[in-house]
Amino acid sequence: MFIKKCLTLVCSLPLLSLLSTNALAQQPHPELEEYSFSQLQKLVDEQQLSYQQITQYYLTRIAQLDDDGPKLNAIISINQHAIELAKAKDLAHARTEEHGPLFGMPIVIKDNIETIDAMPSTAGAVALQSNYAKQDALLVSRLKAAGAIILGKANLSEWANFKSTQSSSGWSDVGGQTKNPYVLNRTPCGSSSGSAVAVAANLAAGAIGTETDGSITCPAAHSAIVGLKPTVGLVASEGVIPLSHSQDSPGPMTKTVADAAILLEALTGSSVGHYQKHLNAQGLKGKRIGIARNISDFNEVASAAFKQAIEVLKSQGAVIVDNLTLEYQDELGQAEFDILLYEFKHGVNQYLAKTPDSVPVKSLTQLIAFNADITEQRFNQSLLEIAEKKGDLNSEAYLSAKKLVREKAQQQGIDKLLAEHRLDALVAPTNGPAWVIDTVNGDHYTGLSSSPSAIAGYPIITVPMSEHRSLPLGLSFFSGANQEGKLLEIGYAFEQATKVRKSPRFISSIDD
Repeated sequence: MFIKKCLTLVCSLPLLSLLSTNALAQQPHPELEEYSFSQLQKLVDEQQLSYQQITQYYLTRIAQLDDDGPKLNAIISINQHAIELAKAKDLAHARTEEHGPLFGMPIVIKDNIETIDAMPSTAGAVALQSNYAKQDALLVSRLKAAGAIILGKANLSEWANFKSTQSSSGWSDVGGQTKNPYVLNRTPCGSSSGSAVAVAANLAAGAIGTETDGSITCPAAHSAIVGLKPTVGLVASEGVIPLSHSQDSPGPMTKTVADAAILLEALTGSSVGHYQKHLNAQGLKGKRIGIARNISDFNEVASAAFKQAIEVLKSQGAVIVDNLTLEYQDELGQAEFDILLYEFKHGVNQYLAKTPDSVPVKSLTQLIAFNADITEQRFNQSLLEIAEKKGDLNSEAYLSAKKLVREKAQQQGIDKLLAEHRLDALVAPTNGPAWVIDTVNGDHYTGLSSSPSAIAGYPIITVPMSEHRSLPLGLSFFSGANQEGKLLEIGYAFEQATKVRKSPRFISSIDD
């Protein structure tokens, strides 16, 4: 955490000393909590606030809530140039009123995404603490082209939750344990833990996460925010530390569906409005939405909340097609694990071989040896060791698993169900209530629904559904390849009909 703390001190002057007379006092929420991109832009356009003041606000929040107070551990490093970048945005804004919806917005990116902003890309691993990139990841270049300010980098489950079978979501050796901002001793889920918590706790205007299976949607749901995992390949993965090229997909994590659409436009290099045009509050009317009851086992709390959500969908004009079955789930689960092991070994070897000379490991074998010499590691490295024993991507076991996924996850799975029942999407709970953080035995999942879309490489969106004893629950919609627009439409309509998101109160604990 040293990188973050030394840079935060530069930027954490009291907020009031940097605000003009009563720039915020006239606003209904003086501290900018829960402000969307459009609301922030409106304040700037009306000259009630500057981009510098917005950026300083979030830096102050980080100092108060991440470094101090509840000590959320959501942020690994801060961009020491953030204030200067914001000043430049103010000058550019003064010269012209023409700017996009992401212009001047402070965004946090997951720390497995490369950026040249004097911040290493660590994946939460000690071995990569000196991994300074020579160029931005393509998605970062696109964010900057849209005018975004890279505010900092977010903590994550180390190696995107692919280091140990017993690790705790949100834990990394570099960043420590990220906390759930709603109940601090509960899991934030992962692996995009810090990205989700940063948005939920208003440490940034928005964030970017990455997902291989549940790594955007699960933490988003546990932090009562919106998370969208796009179709694999829609958002470029160049410059993202790899886990699985078949399933890795970067995506937006935001407080609203509208903000997710704005970020997705930037991430894909699309024109402004390309995804925002799907934001229709009546978007559920006539939509056929299926429920596959065999996706995952959820407890009574999540099931009851899901039942109420289904009634909301019906009230908004959706046609519910219930009691469907997605076949081959057990078989596909094993195939997925095999693919991840083979592709992680291949991808991380290629990645490490090209890292700067300052990085002490150049292969998975060297990484395992390096970790073995670290005496203060919290968890073992069983997944790294299993992956290291796998063959190359020409192995029969790998090729067979890939064929199985193509046929049974896509063609005979989601594609078949959508076609046979003329569905627009499928729906399921995203998560059960967050479990108590266990840094000895690891995670205790209470239900997940991300795997079908993850294995198929298809898009999925989660939106806030309800809460149980201050613990947020999310609702996931997923569909076929490149159906992001439809999912945004459905998610937006549900969001507008419910509006259940609440700011976190940083409760220390609750009884089971």
